[in-house]
Amino acid sequence: MTVPRRPLIAVSFALLAPLLLGACGPGVLVGAGATAGIAVAQERSVGAAIDDTSIKLQIKDRMLEKSSDLFLRVGVDSVEGRVLLTGTVPKPEDRVEAGRITWTVGGVKEVYNELEVRDRSGVTDYFRDVRISNELRFRLLADRNVYAVNYNVETVNSAIFLTGIARDQAELDRVTGHARAISGVQRVVSYVVLRDDTRRTS
Repeated sequence: MTVPRRPLIAVSFALLAPLLLGACGPGVLVGAGATAGIAVAQERSVGAAIDDTSIKLQIKDRMLEKSSDLFLRVGVDSVEGRVLLTGTVPKPEDRVEAGRITWTVGGVKEVYNELEVRDRSGVTDYFRDVRISNELRFRLLADRNVYAVNYNVETVNSAIFLTGIARDQAELDRVTGHARAISGVQRVVSYVVLRDDTRRTS
């Protein structure tokens, strides 16, 4: 049975909204108002947070137009137009296509393509990755020297990918230290920029 595209994307975004908006806990409101509310507490501006949400939704929409499998396999995160792609795809061409689609969206400044070419991870791998992400988010929230709202966490096959804006290098070092200390983590990849990074104004 063929599922109409628009209903599918509406349901998918309802399910994925907490991830797409970088949520790290229950009770997260979904929508432009919620995005603006979160952004008030972040280093990035309200306008930039809304733009990032729009970028993510457009990328996912265009991936769905291309392939429902690509839409479901690829995780998308954006911080001030710097887009991180995570997940697993079965063919090298899929990895290239995901990157190409991302660059077609207005406002994208950089693309970090961390898609792995391999068979889909099993259920055990999925729950292990969820456990790792949740443990790191908890550690960041519990650390008074870390402004957790500025960080996004994605875990794929035991590799942690970090995006966001750090207030300084010392804070970023604490974040990556927490990530490396979690059991089962194989590597930590940081695309976090510092608050005074010149790329933020380019």
